[in-house]
Amino acid sequence: MPEISRFLGIIITMYYNDHPPPHFHVRYNQQKAIIDIETLSILEGKLSSRLLSPVVEWANLHKRELMDNWDKARLNNPLEKIEPLE
Repeated sequence: MPEISRFLGIIITMYYNDHPPPHFHVRYNQQKAIIDIETLSILEGKLSSRLLSPVVEWANLHKRELMDNWDKARLNNPLEKIEPLE
């Protein structure tokens, strides 16, 4: 599962040829979740509000890049790194 970004100890990844809807995976210590790219809602798992807030902020800034990576992953093409939240 390629890592596409890392910030504040949060790891953002995507699987190749993953199932719809377009989403990304979030890991932070023992917390894990799958986040819908379009709605930025949690599809699976759970994140504390303290963790969810910067993830949503970052994803809002990078929705287009996330969708581009989703399309690349569906075609098994290399994914691009996305700038971390600053």
